Amino acid sequence: MQRLKLCQGLKSPQESVVDMSPVESFRTPSKEELRELREQPTDPQAEQEIIDSIEEVYFSSDSFDTVQYELEKLPPDLNLLELEEYRDKLKRQQAAVSKRVADLILEKQPSYVKELERVTSLQTNLQLAAVICTNARRQLRSAKEGFTEASLGLLANQRRRQLLTGLLKSLRTIKPLQRTDVRLSEMLEEEDYSGAIQLCLECQKAASTFKHYNCISELNSKLQDTLEQIEEQLDVALSKTCKHFDVSHYTKVQLAYKLLGKTQTAMDQLHMHFTQAIHNTVFQVVLGYVELCAGNADTKFQKMPYKDLCTHITTDSYIPCLTDLCKALWEVMLSYHLTMQWHDEHYKEEETTPGADDTSAEGSDESTVGRSYVKKKLEHGLTRIWQDVQLKVKAYLLGTDVSNFKYDDFIVVLDVISRLMQVGEEFCGSKSELLQESIKRQSVNYFKNYHRTRLEELRMFLENETWELCPVKSNFSIAQLHEFRFMGQCRSPSVSPSRQPESTEPVELCLFEQYLQGGNPFEMQIDNKEEETEDVLASNGYESDELEKSVYQDYDSDSDVPEELKQDYVDEQTGDGPVKSVSRETLRSRKRSDYNAPILTNTTLNVIRLVGKYMQMMNILKPIAFDVIHCVSQLFDYYLYAVYTFFGRNDMYESSGLGLISSRLRTTLSRIQESLIDMEAGGENTGPHASPEERKEKVPSPHLSQLVILMSSDTLYGLAERVVATESLVFLAEQFEFLQPHLDTTMPSAKKPFLQQFYSQTVSTASELRKPIYWIVAAKAIDYEQMLLLMAGVKWDIKEIMSQHNVYVDVLLKEFEKFNQRLGDVSKIVRIPLPVSNVLWEHCIRLANRTLVEGYANVKKCSNEGRALMQLDFQQFLMKLEKLTDLRPIPDKEFVETYIKAYYLTENDMEQFIKNHREYSMKQLTNLVNVCLGSHINKKARQKLLAAIDDIDRPKR
Repeated sequence: MQRLKLCQGLKSPQESVVDMSPVESFRTPSKEELRELREQPTDPQAEQEIIDSIEEVYFSSDSFDTVQYELEKLPPDLNLLELEEYRDKLKRQQAAVSKRVADLILEKQPSYVKELERVTSLQTNLQLAAVICTNARRQLRSAKEGFTEASLGLLANQRRRQLLTGLLKSLRTIKPLQRTDVRLSEMLEEEDYSGAIQLCLECQKAASTFKHYNCISELNSKLQDTLEQIEEQLDVALSKTCKHFDVSHYTKVQLAYKLLGKTQTAMDQLHMHFTQAIHNTVFQVVLGYVELCAGNADTKFQKMPYKDLCTHITTDSYIPCLTDLCKALWEVMLSYHLTMQWHDEHYKEEETTPGADDTSAEGSDESTVGRSYVKKKLEHGLTRIWQDVQLKVKAYLLGTDVSNFKYDDFIVVLDVISRLMQVGEEFCGSKSELLQESIKRQSVNYFKNYHRTRLEELRMFLENETWELCPVKSNFSIAQLHEFRFMGQCRSPSVSPSRQPESTEPVELCLFEQYLQGGNPFEMQIDNKEEETEDVLASNGYESDELEKSVYQDYDSDSDVPEELKQDYVDEQTGDGPVKSVSRETLRSRKRSDYNAPILTNTTLNVIRLVGKYMQMMNILKPIAFDVIHCVSQLFDYYLYAVYTFFGRNDMYESSGLGLISSRLRTTLSRIQESLIDMEAGGENTGPHASPEERKEKVPSPHLSQLVILMSSDTLYGLAERVVATESLVFLAEQFEFLQPHLDTTMPSAKKPFLQQFYSQTVSTASELRKPIYWIVAAKAIDYEQMLLLMAGVKWDIKEIMSQHNVYVDVLLKEFEKFNQRLGDVSKIVRIPLPVSNVLWEHCIRLANRTLVEGYANVKKCSNEGRALMQLDFQQFLMKLEKLTDLRPIPDKEFVETYIKAYYLTENDMEQFIKNHREYSMKQLTNLVNVCLGSHINKKARQKLLAAIDDIDRPKR
């Protein structure tokens, strides 16, 4: 505050000093004033206190009216004493301020005087400088007129001339630069990308030289835009190579990228384009079929995701769309294959003839790195592209339910996918896990539905089968059926058997080499299918008309055909000679030659064809091999069970004691019934109720057609039907044996025990059904009961040895002669194979021998001479029987002879005989003991022997 007051107090003197002119002298206080000031108190502290007591308003501004202020402060009632005191106070304050001002003035007066002198000196110097400047200007004007305008003007003009000459040269260079955009556009239209880039780069280099011109800076920017445009067009041109690879086009594009120094970038872009090409291709193919089938202009399908779009494919368009899809994808993969091939060849050329760009070591290293990058990128791209292809085809495969497709259509689908997987194998060595998994899923669904339908059809065939012989050629083989053609040749959708090349070179070209020049591995599906259909008509193995059979007989079975008939056959086919009719005698000879033809029915043939279809599917798609083979085994199981159910099931087996059904066959039949036969559907509740899912996998037990009569003696109890049914089953088993090696190769190693068990426990038991099936014929063909009645009338306790056998032997032999004759009659209808004939004779002889033993066991009394008569009768029977049959040895011969000779055994031997010969019934053994009683066995021994018999029989109870 004190400083402020002092400064404010000093303000007026300073301003007064500034206002004075330099020539004016400063007014100093008079002597009286100075003296008066000196008389004031000199105490600085007292002086400062007086100054501090001054009101602040006095220091506020210069315009402050002190008089007016003091007058306004006067009170209403004036007091002289107070006024004088106040006046004295103001005087003291004024005196203090005046003294302070006087002191300051005196303190600053020397500086003031000195500064005033400097101002006077400066004024003098300025006047001198004005004179000097005037003289200098006058001299410069003279120099300008005499030197600058005359000499330097010429130099300036020369310099300007040189600048203009350089500018003209630059303008001549700039003029074509500004016209390069037209030439660049022309070169881009001509697809001369490398030339356009080279021209653009040269222009940019030239433009950088003249970048100080405004027009050139704009041109440089324009050239940069043009270069970017060229890169965009290059990218478009690069994308075109993804679908249709052209060597010259791709070479231009790669050269252009090399000029840009973006070879690696080009590889990255190329793979993006291939990925996009795969997506766009499949989407457009599927979209086209969906819109075509939708039949309207609705564009909602275009906005659908590809996966959803695949669900709108109809059943009719599924295969054509799949084929076109694979064709389109093949084009993309072929383009990629050709791209890799181009780079391999290009790099080999560069290695043999290095270019000018690779002369330096640094350039060579960069080139090597670039090649390595491109090579790795292309190799990695193989798997990536194939993965994209698999994903697209997988989405298509799973988008439609193919379980209701026709078999041939589904085989075509499998063929296409199989060929696609072959493409993938050759493309990048992939096992196509995605395709295998998706087609396996579809195949399992389809195959379960298909197999279920086929089993129902098989049941219908069996229930309507009349078991009549289906006439086939003597040389018939399942290899003649087109369903088994795949076993003799590699199934190929593109090359049919008739189109195989004539050359026999073993080298097989891969698909990419085979179709390098054109064509598509997915183009021949329909043609191949039509040719197979024609092959079926030509090699179905049988014809209903005998004349056609004779005409189309294979040459390898014409050994018994006359030469002239062969000539007629040739002439008839070529038209070179007259057509002669085939005589009836020739037809009969042909028929005799076909006597050894396989015995099978239409149902058998259908089963064989079905097995061929199953194996086709298994051969094409090995991941479902086990499912297919399991279903194949079910076909055989059901056929075997049906034949057993129709002809072999009988409750009289056990009582015969012949052991007609082996434990293995019994186990097999039980397994089939438990796993495959729906007993609830047939009204048979033999066990706990199965769940709906389990019943869905089963088939009702078949029922024999009412047209088949098995209980008529006129037909020998349906022997012809029994032969056809049983031998067709045996033939089917033989075909399964023939197919076992092929099935074994396709079966997964982990599942091979199932196949081995199927063959060892099921297929091999087919021939064992002969015994139970033909047993009923043997049991009813001969009247065994009549023989027992005749034997009951014979007296066996005779005293003399007889030389003549009994009548019942002749009656039994006549029954056998009659049976032999009836067998001959049946053989005219259907050929009776030797194993069948042997089984029939074996059954009849066994039953006859057991009837003899039963008759001998009914004897109440018998002497040694009676036992001799029994031996005589039996020997007579054997002698005459051996003339009727070639069966050797005679079955159960020892069974009768041992029983007759047991009459002569002692007590101990008899006891051992009872323990060792359990094939005889308890009744027969008991009768043997009772008849021997009294002759050489006493009552005590009798009781002992009967107890032994009872002990043997007790475990059976």
